[in-house]
Amino acid sequence: MGDSLTAGYGLAEGEGFVPQLQQWLAANGSDATVVNAGVSGDTTAGGLARLDWSLTPETDALIVTLGGNDLLRGLDPAVTRSNLEAILTKADARKLPVLLIGLPGPANFGPDWKAQFDAIYPELAAKHGTLLAPNFMAGLGGDDPAAARRLMQADGIHPNPEGVKRIVADLGPKVLELLARVQP
Repeated sequence: MGDSLTAGYGLAEGEGFVPQLQQWLAANGSDATVVNAGVSGDTTAGGLARLDWSLTPETDALIVTLGGNDLLRGLDPAVTRSNLEAILTKADARKLPVLLIGLPGPANFGPDWKAQFDAIYPELAAKHGTLLAPNFMAGLGGDDPAAARRLMQADGIHPNPEGVKRIVADLGPKVLELLARVQP
C-alpha cells in the first residue's frame, strides 16, 4: 500500500517497485505474490480511505509506503501520524504482519516539523510491533548525491529502473523478514 513510489510512476510496466520486488523475491526463494496497491499522489489519508477494500481476504501481510506526499505538501505531522496509526491499527485487528517503510522529512519546513515527521515511523513501528525500514530511498546511497541523482528520473523525486533495482535490493531482506512472520 503506497503512493507513486510503489505504483511505479514514470516507469514502463515491469520496471517499478512491485514487479522488481516480485522478481527479487522469486530469485531469493519466495513464492509470495506482491500486489501493487500504490496510487500516485496518494497521501496517508488516501491510503487510509482505501485500506478496507484494498485488504482482500487473501492478504497475508502488508507493506506500507505512505507519507511521501504528506511530506511534499508539508502536511501537519500529527495528521500523518494519525492516519498511519489508523492503518496499523486496522492491520493489527486483522493480525497482519506489517513492514512500515518511511522517508526522512525535509529540512525546508523547519527543524521542529522535521523532528516531528522523522519520529513518526520508528515510534509507530515500536508501538505496533511492525518491522521498520526508515528510508525507502536508502538503497540509492545517500553518501554520494551525484550518484543518487543518476538513479532518479528527471523530476528528482522518483527513482529510475536502476534506482528501483537498488531500492529493492536494500528492502528485499526486510520483506523476507516480513514474510517469515506470516501465519500459515
